[in-house]
Amino acid sequence: MDLSNRTVLIVGGTSGIGRELARRFAAAGSTVAVAGRSPEALAELAGEGFGTFSVDVTDHDSVASTRDTVLAQHPELDTVVTMSGVMLLEDLRDPAHFEAAQTTIDTNLVGTIRVVDAFTPHLVGRGAGTFVTVTSGIAFLPFPPMPTYAASKAAVHAYSEALRAQLDGTGVDVVELVPPAVATAGQEKVNPHALPLADFAAEVMDLLSQEPTPREVLVKGVLVHRWAERDGTYDDLVAQRAQALAMLPSRQS
Repeated sequence: MDLSNRTVLIVGGTSGIGRELARRFAAAGSTVAVAGRSPEALAELAGEGFGTFSVDVTDHDSVASTRDTVLAQHPELDTVVTMSGVMLLEDLRDPAHFEAAQTTIDTNLVGTIRVVDAFTPHLVGRGAGTFVTVTSGIAFLPFPPMPTYAASKAAVHAYSEALRAQLDGTGVDVVELVPPAVATAGQEKVNPHALPLADFAAEVMDLLSQEPTPREVLVKGVLVHRWAERDGTYDDLVAQRAQALAMLPSRQS
């Protein structure tokens, strides 16, 4: 992928990985717009020179309205990164967890589908473009304290595979970005082994710049997750990660 002359929309790019990727795309020479929910973060990004748009991916009308506004200002849009997501702890012994599960699915999975649906006609119509979906190493190696997060990201992986097959021949590519734990949004406190954000972003941009662009963007730090089942390490790693269930309030004495 040529990173120097693209028009990129990052949905869910107001913080963390999304914001860093916005800066990296811009530094490479692309025109970058960011959509998200936080007015304060959008204002900060606007101050950096990014085009900014307010959107709530859990609301169909909001996504459709944002699409129309984005395309009116950026009719040459060729790359849509959809990465809105929430990571919520759930205690499956407590029926009250269902609210967190519902929020997670509506944001991470259905939100992704809403964004993809909104921009598919545009990208197919221009005969070229790229969707970048964002999953997680947890999609392939569950983290038991976040069961619905894992399920939602596994679903986005499967959806991305199907989307790629359905768009074959249209000129629209589907690239799946699979982050490991990255030191942002508090991850550095939960996981001292989280990959530094700058290192992660640099490796991602290097992989994206390859020709052909990989279908799955896998930094070195996520390979242990992605290939755990193939490598025969899956059961042991899930058991190790299950020790983190102790962080759930109900498991603490």
